[in-house]
Amino acid sequence: MALSPKKILMGLLPGLVLGSFLAHAELVEFEIVIREHRFEPSVVEIPAGQKIKLLIHNLDATAEEFESYELRREKIIAGGSTATIYIGPLRAGEYPFFGEFHADTAQGRLIAR
Repeated sequence: MALSPKKILMGLLPGLVLGSFLAHAELVEFEIVIREHRFEPSVVEIPAGQKIKLLIHNLDATAEEFESYELRREKIIAGGSTATIYIGPLRAGEYPFFGEFHADTAQGRLIAR
């Protein structure tokens, strides 16, 4: 007796959901603060070859944008709020990012080692 596609999917679904949950539960978190239109710390070392969770806390009253051409990420972070950005896995190297609204002061780098 052949299983229907629906029964196969229903059998696989719990494992897929659990696997997805565990993958996110094991992510290493890194935090960056935006204060006075600057990223603190401005240089963050992360593990190469591993997906990470980056939490960005904007302590300024105005919005800032986390942008990186190399990471292919762009996210506006409202003043007084926090954004979560998933990155990687990355090869070893340096990945610059900046705040587009204050590009003269909001500069940073992720260094994957």
